[in-house]
Amino acid sequence: MSHDMNNATNMKLIIVDYGSSNLFSVINACNYFGYKANVTSDPDIIKNADAVILPGVGAFQMAMKRLEKLNLISPLKEIIESGKPFMGICLGLQLLFEKSEEFGATNGLGYIKGTIRKFPSDLNKNFKVPQIGWNSITNPDNGNWEKSPLKTLRSRGEFMYFVHSYYADIEERKAILSLTTYNEVNYCSSLQKENIFAAQFHPEKSGKKGLEIYKNWFNSF
Repeated sequence: MSHDMNNATNMKLIIVDYGSSNLFSVINACNYFGYKANVTSDPDIIKNADAVILPGVGAFQMAMKRLEKLNLISPLKEIIESGKPFMGICLGLQLLFEKSEEFGATNGLGYIKGTIRKFPSDLNKNFKVPQIGWNSITNPDNGNWEKSPLKTLRSRGEFMYFVHSYYADIEERKAILSLTTYNEVNYCSSLQKENIFAAQFHPEKSGKKGLEIYKNWFNSF
């Protein structure tokens, strides 16, 4: 890189805006640590970023259609394959997978092997779908958090804020950072693969510990 990556003011940090997210809290989290993020749907700006955040809430199929319509599939691919820091949040995690069952099968970006599936609604009537609220994340094998944005969190029982009806059924076990259980489904709630970090929960809505995740991510590059 041509400039000092530790310098928050020089860094080209991009939040991808494809009309599928309330970006305000993500922007605030970046500002909190002195990073001025450029919120854009411009493919050229995204392609030339130093780091990218792909947030998102809502339907997988609609999001993929929007990314295609805005010609963002190729720049996202370039960024991920360039090895630059990439963070996916909520729907942004799901879009990294091969496919989703939502509204029939829809192909995703294909960087993580696995399928996005709907929580079963009939297992336990105490569990509402979508899951909205706080749930705990745990480290599946105690040790892989040290070199991840979760490194300052306790490996058992740290609570994060979730809003989702679909979960990641991951095939790449090595990529799993944290597991969470909801309605008898134990699923991947965050992952790390090479330069990709992604969380099903919303770190920016998860209080002090959630903000720590952003801080650790920023400190990693």
